[in-house]
Amino acid sequence: MLPGGGLPMLINCIAYQDGRKLADIPIQDISKYVERPDCFVWVALKDPSNAELAEMQQEFGLHELAVEDAHTGHQRPKMEEYGDSIFAVMHLVEVVGAELNVGEIDVFVGRNYVLSVRNRSQQMFVGVRDRCEREPHLLKQGAGFVLYALMDAVVDRYFPIIDSIESDLEAIEEQIFAKANARKSTQRLYELKQKVLIMKHAVFPLMEAAGKLYGGRVPAVCVNSQEYFRDVYDHLVRLNTSLDTIRDTISSAMQVNLALTTIDEAETTKRLTAWAAIFALPMVFEGIWGMNFKYMPELDWKWGYPLSLAIIVIGCVVLHRGFKKSGWL
Repeated sequence: MLPGGGLPMLINCIAYQDGRKLADIPIQDISKYVERPDCFVWVALKDPSNAELAEMQQEFGLHELAVEDAHTGHQRPKMEEYGDSIFAVMHLVEVVGAELNVGEIDVFVGRNYVLSVRNRSQQMFVGVRDRCEREPHLLKQGAGFVLYALMDAVVDRYFPIIDSIESDLEAIEEQIFAKANARKSTQRLYELKQKVLIMKHAVFPLMEAAGKLYGGRVPAVCVNSQEYFRDVYDHLVRLNTSLDTIRDTISSAMQVNLALTTIDEAETTKRLTAWAAIFALPMVFEGIWGMNFKYMPELDWKWGYPLSLAIIVIGCVVLHRGFKKSGWL
């Protein structure tokens, strides 16, 4: 049974004080705990309904614009401040079959609460909560550290996907010079380019958002965790650089593949032209000797027929050798 027997999409609702877990609490008691000093409540929801988000809005006093974004979903990764609270959006990217599924986690962070809302994704964050509870001296920093832990978990899950894309790209590059795989290689390169674009949409905006959480003016809730957000930002910079490199490599590979295809087509055209020229020679002589003029001395000559065949054969052999020598055959 869920805490308080309440929301069907509630994953957990736990109160923490001084970095240590107090208890699993029912939804109805949230307001009691958020009023305590050095205490915050961490609630996790999955695919909540509008009514469930409305209840959370009432309990935590969430800003209506942030709640509206969470209602709408499909937001660009971002970090927005509403007074002394933060609303963060991150993309959850996971491999489903051969495709990338893009989910979303919206995180509301205030001085005494964290609300994470997961949509369209099967990724779990139980490990994040366990990690925080094993490090009470860090969890003592409050809700800001929880935001860091969630963000760090999301970013860490990007690395295996990018490694997989790099491995696929290396495999395709090895097959590019196989003539029979030109069309297939082009299709696979385009599919990889689409995956890179999905990852770029997840990484680059989040990198810009993470850059606002350390150094300079930092939201009050994140002040004590600045160095951790800087580490996340560094990871995102690495990911963004890798994506740029992969994208450039894919573009180069597509150009090489297209060039090889064009070369193959040119070679085929040259071979067809050479054979057409060889077969055209007999047709020329046949056309000449097939004309219905009355006076054509060679038609009555005894050796006319074998000589004409010899001329045709010799001409074809000469043409064949010439085309062979020039590389057309």
